[in-house]
Amino acid sequence: MAHSGNDRSSWAVGGGLLLGLGIGFFFLPESGLAFVGSMLAGLGFGLLLSAILSVIAARK
Repeated sequence: MAHSGNDRSSWAVGGGLLLGLGIGFFFLPESGLAFVGSMLAGLGFGLLLSAILSVIAARK
């Protein structure tokens, strides 16, 4: 798969991870596992969004 200069799907993974990290800080005083879980959920969301963006970019 060739990456074009307009492909932002890799940014979605980092953005999802940072979103999970930010949400995880709210859960950190309660549970460390909730913190890690929110980071993993953010990573999963970023990977899902990346796949969707790649499919949309391939159709163009």
